[in-house]
Amino acid sequence: MGTMAGPAEQLFTPAEYLAFERASETKHEYFSGRIYAMAGASLAHNQVCSNLMRGLGNLLDGSPCRVLGSDMRVKVPATGLHTYPDAVVVCGKPILEDNEMDTLLNPKVIFEVLSRTTERYDRGEKFIHFQSVESLTNYVLVSQDRWRVEVFTRGDAGQWIVSRVEPPKRELSLPSIGCTLDVEVLYEGVEIAQAAPLRDVTTEPR
Repeated sequence: MGTMAGPAEQLFTPAEYLAFERASETKHEYFSGRIYAMAGASLAHNQVCSNLMRGLGNLLDGSPCRVLGSDMRVKVPATGLHTYPDAVVVCGKPILEDNEMDTLLNPKVIFEVLSRTTERYDRGEKFIHFQSVESLTNYVLVSQDRWRVEVFTRGDAGQWIVSRVEPPKRELSLPSIGCTLDVEVLYEGVEIAQAAPLRDVTTEPR
């Protein structure tokens, strides 16, 4: 992940970041004074995201929840991270950062479609940030190259419980938003491999 901070480690305030970002044609994350350019995504990644948006949108039609795509910026109030998840579900009235109405504070479910360059970050540091979002009930990681979905659910005591959807399982159940998605919908039009043993990237050296 590249950073916009220069050799002198110029740091930016949140207001400066938002002014820069709102004028930019490309997307950037922001954390601790630094602005990070976001890389593009593969065809498979984009196809899975498109399928996810379509499948969830159909299931949530008529409910108090809605799904928003990767242009919806999310801020983590406790840490100051500004980022763009691949998809978010918000239920009820969205809470927004300011009158620009482009920075969401209360996601209910966050989805990330994994890639080789972002998987370690999505599983590790980014998830640590998201755990502090009080409204968040589920964090969902979707593999783009194999049939595998991991669902992290906040327990009653605040702990996070993980469940996995791999063959022969096919249903992604999210009771917190009242829907169950057939995982086959996620991979429609995508060439994927058979499920392989889970690789624990969180324990690999940085």
